[in-house]
Parts: sequence; C-alpha cells; structure tokens
Amino acid sequence: MPGQCATITLTRSSTVAAGVYAPGHLGELTQVIPFELVDAVLEETGRTQQRLRALPSRVGVYYMLALALFPDHGYQGVWRQLTAALGNLPLPQVSTTALRHLRRRLTPAPLKLLFETLAGPLAQPTTPGVRYRHLRTVAFDGCSSIKTPDSERARGWLGKIRYRLAWAGYPTLMLMALVETGTRGLLGACLGPSSAGETSYAKRLLPLLGRDHLLLIDRGFDSNTFLAEAAATGAQFLARCKSTRRPPLLRALSDGSYLSRFGELTVRVIEADIVCVLADGTHVGGRYRLATTLLDPVADPAERLTRIYAERWEIESAFFALRSTLMAGRVLRSGDRFGIEQELWAALALYQALRTVMVDAVESHPGIDPDRAGFITALQAARTQVILAAGIAPEHPQPVGTIGAAVLDNLLPARRLRISARKVKSPISRYHTFKGQARPQAGTPVTAIEITIHDRTSTPLAPPSTVPPSTEENNGHEIMESSPTDGTSEEHDSADPGGRMTLALAVLASRPGEPWHARDVARILGVTNINSFRVQMSQWAHRGVIHKTGPATYTLAC
Repeated sequence: MPGQCATITLTRSSTVAAGVYAPGHLGELTQVIPFELVDAVLEETGRTQQRLRALPSRVGVYYMLALALFPDHGYQGVWRQLTAALGNLPLPQVSTTALRHLRRRLTPAPLKLLFETLAGPLAQPTTPGVRYRHLRTVAFDGCSSIKTPDSERARGWLGKIRYRLAWAGYPTLMLMALVETGTRGLLGACLGPSSAGETSYAKRLLPLLGRDHLLLIDRGFDSNTFLAEAAATGAQFLARCKSTRRPPLLRALSDGSYLSRFGELTVRVIEADIVCVLADGTHVGGRYRLATTLLDPVADPAERLTRIYAERWEIESAFFALRSTLMAGRVLRSGDRFGIEQELWAALALYQALRTVMVDAVESHPGIDPDRAGFITALQAARTQVILAAGIAPEHPQPVGTIGAAVLDNLLPARRLRISARKVKSPISRYHTFKGQARPQAGTPVTAIEITIHDRTSTPLAPPSTVPPSTEENNGHEIMESSPTDGTSEEHDSADPGGRMTLALAVLASRPGEPWHARDVARILGVTNINSFRVQMSQWAHRGVIHKTGPATYTLAC
C-alpha cells in the first residue's frame, strides 16, 4: 500500500571543535574529559605541538582513548569511527603511519596524568553500598593477566612467567589498582613487570589513603611491615591473614575477638567459620582469620566486620570489566614499553570516565545501589555516541545524558548470592585444580551464610604492652603527623617556587576536614586556568600532600 512506502527525512546536528581539532572527541564522554582538561594535561607534560599540524596533540589524546574504546578495530578503523559523522568537514586524509607517529610524539605522560586527574572516589557519602559506617570501603589487588605481544622488546621489559606445566605464551603485565568497592571506580593504579611482586606496587598506592577509608586487604599483603605502613596513612584496615600466622592473644573481647600485636602494631583479630548453605542443602565453607585496626567490639562487632570483608571481591569485578569487557580479553597492540604504558593508561582513563557517568546516573535516583549499573550497557552506549559524534559540547548539558539514560533503563537486578569453584579454563593455570574444600563447578545459589565467631579465652600467649593505650595512640599520631610535614617542607621549597602549593594548603587549612573543590580554591587564589590547576591538585594528591575525596575535591592530608 502507498502508506506503507512513505519515507521521512531526519536531520541532526553535532557540535565539534573547529578545523583540524574536529576528530578530537569522545562523543558524550567528552563532557567528562573536556577539551580544556586535555589541553591542560598536554601543557603540564610539555606535549603540546610546537606548530599546528594536521593531527594536533589534542586529537592524539582522544584517538588513544578511542583505541581503548574500539579494541577490535585497527588504526584506520578507529579513525573512521571518530570521523563517521563528520563527513561534511574538510578533514585531512591520514595514513596508518601518520597515526603511529602521532602516538610516538604524544608519549605515555599525558595519558598517565589524565588518568591520575580523573581517578578518585566517585560516590557521594549517602550512596548505598559505598561506606561502612563513616568509612569508605576501598581495596587493592593486582591483575597479572594483561597480555602483551610476544616481541623482543616486550620480553626484555616484562619477561615471561613460568607456570606449573609450561612457560606462558605471552609476556604479561602487572596492574595494581586501588578501587572504591562500592562503585568499582579507581582511586589510583600503577603498572610494571610481574616479577617485582604485588606488595612493592601496592606500597606506591598507600599515599592515596586517608582517615575516611577502610582498606580491605587480601592475605597476600599481611606482612607486619606492610600493615604498619597502611595504618600509618591514617586509614583503618581489615585484612585477611594467612593460615600460617599464629597471632598472640593479649586480651579477649566481648564479641569473641581478641587483641594482638603484629610487630609494633596493635590489632584486633577475628577468627570465624563462614559456611554457605546452598540451595540443594549442602554446606560449603572454611575458617577465616581477619585482623583490623578497628579495636572497639561494641562499635564494630566481629560478625559485621566479617560480612563487610566480602566487599573486597568487588575489585575482581572491576578487573573483569576492564580486562574482559573493555579490552575484550585481547593482547595489547603495542610491542614495546613505550606503547604498552601509553595504551594501558588510556584504557584506565576511559574506564574511569565510564564509571563516572554510571555513578552520576544512579545517584540521580536516590536509593539505587551502583552495583545495578551495567558496564556493558554504558560501554555500548558510549561507542554509539562516538560514532554519531553526539553530545560532545551540548548547549544545555543534562544531568543524565544518553549514556546515563541507557544505564537507568537497563538496571541489573539486585545482587544474587552464588558460589562456585575457583578455577581458570587454562591447562597451565595454578587454579587448574582446586585444592581446598570441594565447591560446585557451576554457579549455585546460596540460601544463607552462617558465621560462627571463635572465642579464645585461653591464657594470653604474650604479655600486654606496658605502655598505656592512650600514650601509644598519641605517639603514633605524632609520628604520623610530623613526618609528612617535615618531609614535604623541602619539597615545597624546590617543587613549588611560586608558592601556589603553599597558598592552596593555607586555603584548605582554613576549614580543616572540609572538602574543597578545585575551582573554589582556584577562585580564591586568582587562578584563571581552572583545568590546569585541577591537574596540579591531582599531582599533589598523588604525592600525598593533600587527600582526594571526590571528583576534583580535596582536603588536607592526614
């Protein structure tokens, strides 16, 4: 029928940067990573082009982010995604060689600084599932499954891992990340060869911790030295101990836990049996020993702390979203250290931008747990917005854009309790056979979790400390507060000749403990380039001079 053959013409407009800067965008995610921020990062790292080229440095930053967004496309394919909706503009014809040279000219530094600027806690204090009491739950862990090409330069830097049955097929990279467990956003990250060990990388992230953090620690980091360094940051920790550790009992507490000493650090130890009751009636569980700096059994009952420790596993979901979803489990493109670092910092910055949009979306509807925001949904919507060149610089920005609306329209169901055997489908994996108690091979629903706290009321194995607790705590705070101040005073003189850092610290000190946004500090100091100042404050936070409490929000360091 004629009515069924009718057609309609639809037109749409896009606002992009002018001239050769037009391909430099990331669709709607450009609102999270605006042009001004990228320009400030390039200026800070000295990578702004000396002359205007057909491929400016700003375009290079967005191109690297687009490479991470489209891992299954080649160089030319990613360029076509960026320019698909810009056909009417007189854009230059670029070759694969030109794009490769653009990467080499850019270096990894701007992408690393961009990630560090975006990194930080994302959720508001009232967001569900983000805090335990007044403490924001965070965790760190290492991911050593990111594969690089089997090139001579990659092997020379990373080496190869010897597994139980054979050598690994590809050199692998160690990525250590500090994650906000409630949102799976990244507070910081570092990377390098796996041979250096997880603890050495984790120590680099300790300056990012503060008094408002509860650090959930895996048993691979339970050394006395490391736990003491973590406690010295002012953060509280809840750590799982190795089965070989036998902590002395100093004093039994009312909830079945007891005080002990790890070196010079006083901790509270919780020993508990955790049993999962499965849908078929079987019981699966084991003995756990946790150590924490939360010493009050009334304010922090042992069973409650035991249950909150399960939040540590959210970092595994964060790594899965990064490694298997965003990067599609592929081998990295670059075969040398220069390109590997650049590629991975770009992926981390893109991941953090996506998490920022997801958290903003769920927080627009109070009461929604960030766990229900689907990463795949946000990723697919972001790719579509890049191809359409949509939402780059809207005249009237919306609190929740197209990506956020897609997340809200496709919320995941509430988290289900399930359990399965820990294994990796690889014949050379150390988890090829599970050596612990037998668990179901497939995911099985859990109907209940039973926690039994073991009460140690035997004679103490070591005498209690002769120093009164109040004196110990005061001495510890004096050391913690005086050392960083002494250590940074010389740094201020040499690295801050203009006194901007000193003036900014004075502004933060005018209202101690209250968060300050970078733009407010910049306004008081008379700084006109707010994005450049935001980058500077991010660098101070990574040096431990100040503490990042939210997106571009800071307080004085502990």
